[in-house]
Amino acid sequence: MFDMAGMMGKMKDLQEKMKQAQDQLQYLTATAESGGGLVKATANGQRRLLKLEIDDSLLQPQDRDMLADLVVAAVNKVMDEAAAKAQEELKKTTSGLIPNIPGMDLSGFGM
Repeated sequence: MFDMAGMMGKMKDLQEKMKQAQDQLQYLTATAESGGGLVKATANGQRRLLKLEIDDSLLQPQDRDMLADLVVAAVNKVMDEAAAKAQEELKKTTSGLIPNIPGMDLSGFGM
């Protein structure tokens, strides 16, 4: 016999755990660099850029295009790393709450 009330309770627990986990992602950070460390970017698990460090040696007019490329590379890399860390954290937090159903797409939950 299917227990609808029990299933609804589990869904409510899952929603609460997911909200808590997503709220905690703001404290999870990742840092990436490009140009051998000349440009460093830091982002959080909510994919927000928190900090961008640029070495003074790149602040020359003739290096403008290279600087732009290095910033883009560092930011893209840190966003990928932050997303991977966030996904890992959400999986740990919801472990055992969500059944492993083949073909079930949980990407909308950040997983």
